Amino acid sequence: MAILDIKKAGELVLKQQAQPIERIDKTIRTLLDDMAETMYKANGVGLAAPQVGQSIQVVVIDIGEGLLELINPTIIRKEGTEIDTEGCLSVPEIYGEVERAAKVSVEYLNRRGKRHRITATGLLARCLQHEIDHLHGRLFIDIANNLHKAQK
Repeated sequence: MAILDIKKAGELVLKQQAQPIERIDKTIRTLLDDMAETMYKANGVGLAAPQVGQSIQVVVIDIGEGLLELINPTIIRKEGTEIDTEGCLSVPEIYGEVERAAKVSVEYLNRRGKRHRITATGLLARCLQHEIDHLHGRLFIDIANNLHKAQK
């Protein structure tokens, strides 16, 4: 496994529409492993492939409940709204208030190509939406209010 370079706001790959994965092969599985290692090393809770320079629809998330690997994730249902503070590994030390759906259902493929559906609330729902936004070329700073630097 390898630690990958996390791209920062302003880099073109972060503003592009990521391409769906047509075939899950060893390269994709290695990318999932490397992305997870990179996310953990950076103390993040989620990482999307565009953040490591790959404009493809791959996401890893771990909010402390175990690693979730999502290929071609699609939000199929949203319910309610809530506002909370977000940050991003691609926008270091900047935080802002973001309105997101309170509950989401997401369909995706796992590393073996099996289709899954997850319904989430709380931090996991927020992370799913944040990371899927990356696949559509959106950063949280594009939709956040009250942006501010981290308190040291």
